[in-house]
Amino acid sequence: MKTGTIVDVPGIEVGNAQNETALTGCTVVLARDGAVGGVDVRGSAPGTRETDLLHPLNLVDRVHAVCLTGGSAFGLAAADGVMNYLEEKRIGLNTGFGIVPIVPAAALYDLSLGDSSVRPDAKMGFDAVSKASKHKVQEGNVGAGCGASVGKLCGFDQAMKSGLGTASRILQNGLIIGAIVAVNAVGEVRDPLTNEVLAGVRDENGAIRKIEHFLTDQKFSPIPAGSNTTIAVVASNANLTKSQVNKVAQMSHNGLARTIYPVHTMNDGDTIFSLATGEVKVPVDVVGTLCADILTEAVVRAILAAKGVGGLPAYCDIKQQK
Repeated sequence: MKTGTIVDVPGIEVGNAQNETALTGCTVVLARDGAVGGVDVRGSAPGTRETDLLHPLNLVDRVHAVCLTGGSAFGLAAADGVMNYLEEKRIGLNTGFGIVPIVPAAALYDLSLGDSSVRPDAKMGFDAVSKASKHKVQEGNVGAGCGASVGKLCGFDQAMKSGLGTASRILQNGLIIGAIVAVNAVGEVRDPLTNEVLAGVRDENGAIRKIEHFLTDQKFSPIPAGSNTTIAVVASNANLTKSQVNKVAQMSHNGLARTIYPVHTMNDGDTIFSLATGEVKVPVDVVGTLCADILTEAVVRAILAAKGVGGLPAYCDIKQQK
């Protein structure tokens, strides 16, 4: 049954765990049978784990899960729990002396919302992956999107709540693509179809102002380094090489560029992982183009599904006031 989420891709499951009081969480994209993996990091303040492993020149080409987490660099510890779970299930690279699960990870900064002393840890990562399933993925204030926010160019007090979004597309030729994203940007998020600013910087009256107004205002304070970052996974059932899935990850950043402005700044660690489960032979340019399209949809859904919390309003709150 089609869910409209990334789990429509054969071999892909998703599990979320979060602390709704501390406002942080993690999302695990699971590939029990392994998937060819790639990554592309465009932001200048990334928090990542095992990304070098995904370079085409390096040995291992299949990953077993990807962990998207809040908690800044502290939250990368959630990947330990994912590895522990997979080892228990005998899922991973057989080295001859033991099973080593391959679990790349990326973190976003959500310490400014909720309780900054609570971060995703191995227990939360274990919890998230143990919930992984093919059921429709919940969106909004869940998983890595639990403490996500956008529109922080002028400081956190003028920001808005964001969240986790996912989307999928099934083509007649058998290609299935999906994306999942935790949107946590310095910039604003726009609807690419209407150019409406869905979430971004609010003025002193709480109204959303287009970010160009603030980009030309020399009064705003510099954004603290590393306080943002949008992290995502795109997946398909295409039969791709390791070099090709890295190209898909690179092309998928076009989806962020269509919706987030500005994007890939010095204060974002924007990172996209790409997975291919290898069933359908499709040109890499087709997969990359469509993954960028579906990631665009997922970013918008992350904004529309978010709920205001911690003093930050979401799109749904602003819309109700109009």
